[in-house]
Amino acid sequence: MADKITMGPDGTLQVPDEPIIPFIEGDGTGVDIWPAAKLVLDAAAAKYGKSIAWKEVLAGEKAFNETGDWLPEETILAFRDHLIGIKGPLTTPIGGGFRSLNVAIRQILDLYVCLRPVRWFQGVPSPVKHPELVDMVIFRENTEDIYAGLEVEAFTPEARKMIELLHDAFGWEIREDSGIGIKPVSKFGSQRLQRAALDYALRRGRKSVTWVHKGNIMKFTEGAFQKWGYELVREEYADVAVGWEDCGGDPGDKLLVKDAIADIALQQVLTRPAEFDVIATMNLNGDYLSDALAAQVGGIGIAPGANINYVTGHGVFEATHGTAPKYAGQDKVNPSSVLLSGVLMFEHLGWQDAADDIVRAVEQTISEKIVTYDFARLMEGATEVKCSEFAAAIVERL
Repeated sequence: MADKITMGPDGTLQVPDEPIIPFIEGDGTGVDIWPAAKLVLDAAAAKYGKSIAWKEVLAGEKAFNETGDWLPEETILAFRDHLIGIKGPLTTPIGGGFRSLNVAIRQILDLYVCLRPVRWFQGVPSPVKHPELVDMVIFRENTEDIYAGLEVEAFTPEARKMIELLHDAFGWEIREDSGIGIKPVSKFGSQRLQRAALDYALRRGRKSVTWVHKGNIMKFTEGAFQKWGYELVREEYADVAVGWEDCGGDPGDKLLVKDAIADIALQQVLTRPAEFDVIATMNLNGDYLSDALAAQVGGIGIAPGANINYVTGHGVFEATHGTAPKYAGQDKVNPSSVLLSGVLMFEHLGWQDAADDIVRAVEQTISEKIVTYDFARLMEGATEVKCSEFAAAIVERL
């Protein structure tokens, strides 16, 4: 019998055998990739006597066309009430409204972790020599940094007032034709993200956590992120983790915690990927890193994403690519991003066997060169299939 997922008194999710899970089909190619992903998710769950009562909720163009609202309150209430949801790509309104529907959902529900695992599937075309060395999990802070959106536009009275205020209060000289942005990075926001990354690494038996920051320049925001991270390790995790400076790079049987300047990290994840495992960073750095890493393992079309609040239990799992409207309805594009986001959702629910089955089946399908057009054009001897046919091939290999 279908029922809601709840949060138990011990802080863990209580998941029935038939949970009710809200979903947003998504704009553009959402009409193709969501049914394909759903087919695989349902088949994998059924192997273990589970099923999902899918509950459609609206956002984006479909919501606007039906309700006149890009992000109806009913959708937010459904995600809040049912704890877990999944979504396809969404169009960002042009000329007004939300800056980003994705960002709005994350901030309204306080989904402070953007979880982006990046790994290579055998057979996927890659621009690097050793994509198999890329096996990283990025924890991107979702609620602060420049995405908090505290800005004033150049040449406006607000900008002139801000420039005058900063000059009078701090003696800062800022050109009068400047736009101004404020970048908040709090100890609270930093440490709850870092705590989630440390817990994940310990739970999964990962070997290291790296704070990625630009603290050599932004000393009181990104530099503070690094400092607060090491403080957290010493104060709450000393029995199971140790910072690089406190162990000289030899953690023994503890989790190693280190840091890297953002620009160097972007270079080293390319040249020395085996040295990175779990990465925790702020919003903008995480945006750059997750997409750059996705390119190393086949592109954003196969990159999953999750937005999670580990305290309240809320999570929204999502395709990480855009809507690609020119391909909508053609049954053509790769559904792997939303499908693998569903794998993350299964893992979050504790359905690990079903999640592992999907990953193995995806890898087997791709290794047999049964792929959608995006991979077929880069592989010799590939069998190009439609989006729905790719999903069916995965189901056959479950």
